[in-house]
Amino acid sequence: MSDTQTLIENRPPSVAGLFLERVAATPDAEAYRYPVPAPSGEGPDDWKSLSWAQAAERVHAIAAGLIDLGVQPEQRVALASSTRIEWILTDLGIMCAGAATTTVYPQTNAEESAFILSDSGSRVLIAEDAAQVAKAVEKRQELPELTHVVVIDPAGVETADWILTLDELEKRGAARLERDPQLIKERVGAITREQLATVIYTSGTTGRPKGVRLPHDNWSYMAKAIAATGLVGPDDVQYLWLPLAHVFGKVLTSGQIEAGHVTAVDGRVDKIIENLPVVRPTYMAAVPRIFEKVYNGVAAKARAGGAAKYKIFQWAAEVAREYAKAAQDNFRRTGTASVPFGLGAKHKVADALVYAKIREAFGGNLRACVSGSAALAPDIGFFFSGAGIHILEGYGLTESSAASFVNPGEAYRTGTVGKPLPGTEVRIADDGEILLRGPGIMEGYHGLPEKTAEVLEADGWFHTGDIGELSPDGYLRITDRKKDLIKTSGGKYIAPAEVEGQFKAVCPYVSNILVHGADRNFCTALIALDEVSLRSWAEENGLGGKSYAEIVAAPETVALVDGYVKHLNQGLQKWQTIKKFRLLPRDLDVEHGEITPSLKLKRPVVEREYKHLIDEMYAGTREA
Repeated sequence: MSDTQTLIENRPPSVAGLFLERVAATPDAEAYRYPVPAPSGEGPDDWKSLSWAQAAERVHAIAAGLIDLGVQPEQRVALASSTRIEWILTDLGIMCAGAATTTVYPQTNAEESAFILSDSGSRVLIAEDAAQVAKAVEKRQELPELTHVVVIDPAGVETADWILTLDELEKRGAARLERDPQLIKERVGAITREQLATVIYTSGTTGRPKGVRLPHDNWSYMAKAIAATGLVGPDDVQYLWLPLAHVFGKVLTSGQIEAGHVTAVDGRVDKIIENLPVVRPTYMAAVPRIFEKVYNGVAAKARAGGAAKYKIFQWAAEVAREYAKAAQDNFRRTGTASVPFGLGAKHKVADALVYAKIREAFGGNLRACVSGSAALAPDIGFFFSGAGIHILEGYGLTESSAASFVNPGEAYRTGTVGKPLPGTEVRIADDGEILLRGPGIMEGYHGLPEKTAEVLEADGWFHTGDIGELSPDGYLRITDRKKDLIKTSGGKYIAPAEVEGQFKAVCPYVSNILVHGADRNFCTALIALDEVSLRSWAEENGLGGKSYAEIVAAPETVALVDGYVKHLNQGLQKWQTIKKFRLLPRDLDVEHGEITPSLKLKRPVVEREYKHLIDEMYAGTREA
């Protein structure tokens, strides 16, 4: 048996057990960093640290407090909060109590929050603030199983016998532990591999979301499998901002416990640029939209600096892509990432002019980024790779505990999602669908046996709904969602995500794009522009001071985007080309339900909302 197999197969039955092992192994090592805003509300945040032992003290108190409230093993405790240190501590506390966390995005409205709490049968809600508490108060009559609400930030919350603060819960737990010091050790020791640890509700594009049931063994396996890849180690510093209610963010907390490295946690997206030079992470996970925004921002800044500066950026971007492709190709053939001398010389000049500044913006110490949740445009991946920021794409779903594939360290290949994690099997069905089997696959959908049977076969194979292809040496490339493939009225199949990704690499002003063409005789697109980049361009082109909607409606803006669409079309097959497009009057967002909290496009929602624009583009055409 290999060392990797031993590592995977000797995993503890629960992530709670893994946490206790980590605390015992390195009690005084730094575990977490988190920001504390300046008292005046002005000036930089003060970053505080928790050692593993200090974190354990709070986790045990939370766990004991929940037990004192009557929470039993496998009963659900809902957690509605943004990404912050308390999210991690309470999630660990729930699991150490033997209970299961129901994750709720803080942006979720009262009606859907109530559905999730009711459907999951959650007994306790841990709410971030008054806004989250208000949702539970509004829908309390629909939540007969909900006995208590625990609020992290109690400002503005009216007191009630069923509402208590997190501080009060921890004090209650500490008192319980004084009476029963072995309580947590006994609860954790009784957890089995099959015991429910988490219920994560998927963001459905239609109908109600489904609760994905993930037992403790899923997370324990993920922690060990991530460690087996060698991508992270005890000396790493992770910057964690992703929504922890999403499976991608959640899996990073399990991987950290096994590796024992530091995690700096702050979910405020608007603070990322400010935090990176302070935290100076070596490792960070993100969704493609973040890298797209950084790329577009750098391009827009260069354009604002004048024609000469923008020309230098364009040259450097092409050098970066050429360099990354050559390095990856040579590594594949020879095992060394060498490049031709002339290309290396150009790269050195471009590094001094452009790349070094980009790396410094990320903190200067970044060794690797992991990108997941959606496809990253290869041209953007090659650009960052050539600039010295290695983006390792991965792949997984909520139903597979987030991580099923990831690109290996130096042997990564841009445009693929890498190889399967140790212990995960993959198979490509006859229709191209990716099937997965292994310890990371869900138990099933909560209370939905028929839905479970539709995707999970009796022998353990899970139908992902994604289309892909495997290289001879095991690298997976995702081509599209099975349900998202477009078949034109001419019988041609088109993968819209592939076309959309190419456009994001071509146009520095795009925020979101939806390609439409199902049962039509040509393809069209709905395009939303990035407001920051757009305003910078508008100032230079006589449109300064106008609203976003006014700018996108201007003929100059339409002409600008038309140029990028024509450039895109030059590299597409005839049936893929975008014949017409419309610019949206605002960007797509979570609040309007057009994208998920993990920034995935909800195609049916967008197509329904902007049906009038789609119909307008096809008006007067004959559908064959």
